This record gives sequence, C-alpha cells and structure tokens, in this order.
Amino acid sequence: MAPIKAVILNGSLKTSDETSNTDALTREITNLFDHEGVKHETIRLADYHLKFGISADLGEGDEWPSIFEKVKEADIVMIGTPVWLGEKSSVTALAIERLYGGASLTNDKGQSVYYNKVGGVVVTGNEDGAKNAARSILYALSHLGFVIPPNVDTYWVGEAGPGPSFIEANGIENDFTRHHVTMQAYNLIHLAKRLKENPIPAEGNFIED
Repeated sequence: MAPIKAVILNGSLKTSDETSNTDALTREITNLFDHEGVKHETIRLADYHLKFGISADLGEGDEWPSIFEKVKEADIVMIGTPVWLGEKSSVTALAIERLYGGASLTNDKGQSVYYNKVGGVVVTGNEDGAKNAARSILYALSHLGFVIPPNVDTYWVGEAGPGPSFIEANGIENDFTRHHVTMQAYNLIHLAKRLKENPIPAEGNFIED
C-alpha cells in the first residue's frame, strides 16, 4: 500500500515568517505522523493569494489551484485555525469556501473528489470558542464528503480575556490537549488506511449529471 499522505491547511492570520500557535499545536500531531511513516505538508494559507469565491479556480492570480491539487492527492486533510471573537479565522473560512467550490468534481467512480479522505481540525486561542470553530469546520468537511473519525478536534484555549497563547503558556502540558493530539493522529491514520484499502462503494454515492 502506498504511504498515507496528509496535508494541513493552517488558517493562521500570520505568514510563515511569523510564529504561529496553531502551527505549534499542529506539529505535535505531525510528529506522530512522522513516527508512523505518514508523509505530510503544512500550508500556511496566509502565504498565498487566495481569491474570494466558490470555485476551484478563479483565474489569473489565484493561487488556490496549487493548494487544491495537494488536497486532492491527500488521504488526510487537517484544518488549523486560531479563534478570533469566538469564531474560526477569516482565512480558514475562505479556504472552506474554496473547498466547497471543488465539491462537484468527481473521482473515477463518480463520487466527490473528497470521498475516502479523512478530516480533522486543530484550534488554538486565548479564550473560549474552540468547540464552536471545530463544530463548524468538521460539519463543513463532512458535508463536502470527507469522513470524520472520532475525536479529531484537538484544541487549546487559555483563560478569558487577554493572556498567553499556546506556546507561551506551554499548552501542550495540558493533559486534555495532549491526549487529543494522540487520539487525533492515530484515529486519522487508522481510518485513512482502512479507506485506502476499502474505499466507500459507489452505489448510492455518485453524482449524477
């Protein structure tokens, strides 16, 4: 069986020359991917020019198509987001809209191109809103055709109001967060392998013209 491939879409508002708390928590999961031989790539969405719209390709100057190709090749797709005002970031919302724009594309069985891929989410912030963001993202992924394993919503948030974020607060020492890191990594890998070996049958699950 070919190696499992994962792509992580980091919806931080920061470009890759800046430290990202969301990236730091995501790396805790990708460290386990490394241990299990999963190939992975993290894409800092803020590094790209992504046009607004519901389409897989919005023409000249739009850099989403290169990201979309990596999503199509992946077995695991994770979305990372910080929490702002209790919601996922604007960059993350844009990426989900662009994923939606490719939902009508099909594989060789006539199913959505997102079929037989598994999805998960990572959320960081310095106050509440993690479950709200995770719920929104995981529903969107499921609606588009991704399979959502159990316990794939790893998050860490600090106390209400201004305060230290994940890195400064050494959030990985939180037992709940650390446990979810492990569950998420292994549940994603397990189900991705099963779907690679036994894809979802096309019967009743194909898009008719």
